[in-house]
Amino acid sequence: MKTDTIFYSLFQLFPEVLFELMGEDPAQAQNYQFSSREIKELARRFDGLFIPSSDEFTDLLYFVEVQFHSKENFYRRLFAEIFIYLEQYQPPNNWAAVAIFASRNLEPQLPPQYQDLRGKLRVIYLDELVIKENLPISLGIVKLVVISEDQLKEEFPKLEQALEKISSQDLRRKVIDFIETVLFYKLSNMSRDEVSAMFGIDDLRQTRLYQDLRSEIIAEGKIEGKIEGKIEGKIEAVPRLLALGLSVKQIAGALELELALVERVAAREEARDLGQE
Repeated sequence: MKTDTIFYSLFQLFPEVLFELMGEDPAQAQNYQFSSREIKELARRFDGLFIPSSDEFTDLLYFVEVQFHSKENFYRRLFAEIFIYLEQYQPPNNWAAVAIFASRNLEPQLPPQYQDLRGKLRVIYLDELVIKENLPISLGIVKLVVISEDQLKEEFPKLEQALEKISSQDLRRKVIDFIETVLFYKLSNMSRDEVSAMFGIDDLRQTRLYQDLRSEIIAEGKIEGKIEGKIEGKIEAVPRLLALGLSVKQIAGALELELALVERVAAREEARDLGQE
């Protein structure tokens, strides 16, 4: 599985996951910008680089590397890249290295010449993480990466429950796409369509707003094809167009939707903004 790509995307989507993995306050992620800068002499990039948003020395610069296979020179390369980075970019902040291994047996010994740097090093073994029920969606995805194929069906429903707590439709869509990619990498002997069908990915993509509206219109006896097909995508577009300042009448005309339906979506968005949903 392409773990470098997976974790790079995961850090972009949920930067707080680094601090959750370290057992620290995930709110610290608000003080950081996630990046992945190239080390010019080596033409290599860190799996993750968490750069403090301020120059305050109390905020550490985190160099993150994820390792899913054995590599004896892992620490030599990691610290070499760190010191080249420090020379090239001369950041004002102090730093720490975070080494994330799929399991403890993949970690090589820290060479004697680097023992004085152990205080700068945080090591995480993903297979030893104690992840409780009601876990954040970010840690749920990490667990999805680590567990065996046989455990996927058992753990996947927990992710579905976590997805229900995501109120942003845009973030929800990105998370579902990301989860599908993780599953596709893990089940490489299956096609993407087969993976999607097995875990009901298309069903997850039906937003709560769409499902609620569909249920209401069925109850009113007005389904008759009006909420099927491409209508879901149009409904999802309504909140974004409202945010741009378009009127419900303009949106209904542009999307070729009934005005009453757009008004219903607008009312739901307004209620959500007021904290009534």
